[in-house]
Formats: sequence, C-alpha cells, structure tokens
Amino acid sequence: MKCFKNATVYVDGEGLKKTTVCFDEKIQKISRCAFSGSEEISLPDGAIVLPGFIDQHIHGAGGSDAMDGTVEDLKIIADTVASEGTTSFLATTMTQSKENILKAMNSVKEYRASNFETGARVLGVHLEGPFIAPAFKGAQPLEYVATPCAETFDEYNQASGNAIKLVSLAPETKNADKLIRHLSEKKIVPSIGHTGAKCSEIKTAIENGAKNITHTYNAQTALHHREIGTVGSAMLFDELNCELIADTIHVSVPAMQLLVKNKPDDKLTLITDAMRAKGIPDGVSELGGQTVYVKNGEARLADGTLAGSVLRMNRAVQNMVEKVGVPFEKAVDFATINPAKNLGVDGEMGSIKVGKNADFTVINAAYDVLLTVRDGKIVYKA
Repeated sequence: MKCFKNATVYVDGEGLKKTTVCFDEKIQKISRCAFSGSEEISLPDGAIVLPGFIDQHIHGAGGSDAMDGTVEDLKIIADTVASEGTTSFLATTMTQSKENILKAMNSVKEYRASNFETGARVLGVHLEGPFIAPAFKGAQPLEYVATPCAETFDEYNQASGNAIKLVSLAPETKNADKLIRHLSEKKIVPSIGHTGAKCSEIKTAIENGAKNITHTYNAQTALHHREIGTVGSAMLFDELNCELIADTIHVSVPAMQLLVKNKPDDKLTLITDAMRAKGIPDGVSELGGQTVYVKNGEARLADGTLAGSVLRMNRAVQNMVEKVGVPFEKAVDFATINPAKNLGVDGEMGSIKVGKNADFTVINAAYDVLLTVRDGKIVYKA
C-alpha cells in the first residue's frame, strides 16, 4: 500500500483539499489518516495531486505514431505522454490504406495483450477516418478517403481486438447514417469530424447516435448566420461532447472562450491531437506519408495546413486556466472526468474516488508534471 500523506488533492465531489490518499492498484482510502504501514510518496511543497489525464485524440509522440503499426512505437508514445501526466489515451489513426489501418489495429491488439506496466494505458483506438469528407480532409491524405461502411469498420474493430472506442466520420457522406447507428448499437462513440455537415445533417446524426465533435472548429463548416454548420451545431446541441485543441494555434483564445461559454461543463474535452514530433526537437517530421515541418510549437504541411499538434496535456490545462480564464478545477475536469464520461469509463477512472483506478498526475504551481502514477505504479518522475 502506498499513500500521498497530507497532500493537496482534487477529490471527487469535494474539490481541492488537504487529505491523505491510500492506494494499491485501486484507490483504497481518502481520509486524514493513512493505513498503518503504508509507503509514503513524499511530495514537495505546493504539489497538487490530480486525476490522471485522459487523451482521447492523439496520433503520436516521441518520434512514433500509432500508424507505424508496431508494439515498440506504441510503447514509445505511452512512455512519452506519461511525462505530461496522461495515464490513458486512445491510439488515434488517420485516413490511410486498408492495409496500413489493419496493421495499426493489430499492433494495438498485441500491445494491450502485453499488459505493460510502464507508460500510459492504451485505452483503445480512436479511428479518425477514412470515412471523412474529401473537402474537409485537413492533413489526411485524399487518396485514402473512403465511403462509410459498417463491414469495413467491423474488420478494423476485429483486428484491434474490439478496442475501437471512438470513430470520427462525416455524417453527410453516403451510408454515414447506417454506420453511426451501427457504432451506437455497439456502444462505440460516433464523432462528427472532417465534415461539411449542415445543422440539419448533424441533428439527424445525433438522432442516430452521434455524441462527439472531433477537434471542434478544425476541419469542419464554420458558423454562419444563415447556416450554423458544424461549429454552430456543436454549440447548439448540449448532448454533443466537444473536443478542443487548446494550444492557441489551432483555435484562438476568444474562440475557446466562446465554446466554454456555450457548452455544459461536462461536455468539453481537452485533446492534444499530437503527432510524432511531440517530445522531440523542432525539424522535419512525417504524418501519413506526408512531410511535416515543426517550428515554434506548430506542425504544418508544406502548403501550410496544420498537421496535428505538439501540445502536452498539462500545458493544455494551463492554457485553459491562464489564457482562457477557466477555473482550475473545471479545466482539470476537461482533461479527466469529461473524457472518461464520454468514453463510458468514468466508473474506473477520471476522478480521485475510492474504488477507482489509482491514476494520478502530480503538478506544481507552474503546471510542470512532477509525478505520474498509473494503476498505483509510478510511470514517470521528473
């Protein structure tokens, strides 16, 4: 048994408080007193114990990408994101050939079966594409865009070991309604993304089971007073959970403030949408076979198109507090309990509560990550 003794902890339902948390793989006790014989993990003054961050949309880090399709690359990503306080993530794919997507799915299945105790947990897969709108492909390769197909999805899901948790697709494309219903029946989150959808099409998608907006504002129809498009619909429909890349590059601060103002507190989720260049020096990188140039925190294709981010989740939380003006605890919720609820895993993770996984990130006043704990084991220490 381990414990954080007399620490500042963000406790589920109680907020920040001085308390002691005892845990093995699960959180066993939250009170003033530790279990006798517990091993105390000492923390510096000013440290804050938070739930582990959950990143439901990340392609890569540390020089590796989920589409590389190897256990070794997934391990590099898992170890790298642990350094930013992330304890769970969805290995996110992109629009690519069927062969390459299947390779990525098989690697996730093999990785999860290996039960690595180091790094962040690979919670499953976010299938971003290939079922997207060509005109809104963003940095996704046009030649591999495909028509939504439940049979193709099932093939991917089977190859992953039924690990797909979220699928980004364009609801206005042919057969998308059938795939959305199929996903919803399997309790997989259908997400509206890379889309030219109008409000009426998004309303239909919601009726069919759509629950999420992929990287809100990016690669989707903008708000217009005669057709509110995807962005306006994201704000109009409270049932939609909105992903947000809070790097101030993909989305401006006023746009982030507008989204926060218009969404219920539990329907906004911070993501990094990071690619392989996160965690390594600036320079030339790659995304889906395309050359990416990374400089000053921006990752772009040769034509200037944003190609994912190099954002760290602890800095996303910091940006929400210091630049957007969100209260600290709410910003933490955006990176913890909100994605847990969205993915249906809030009974196991997303907050510090007795019985949940012992997943913690410990930060200081500068939002630097001091310690990351996953399933009761230290997976990163500064």
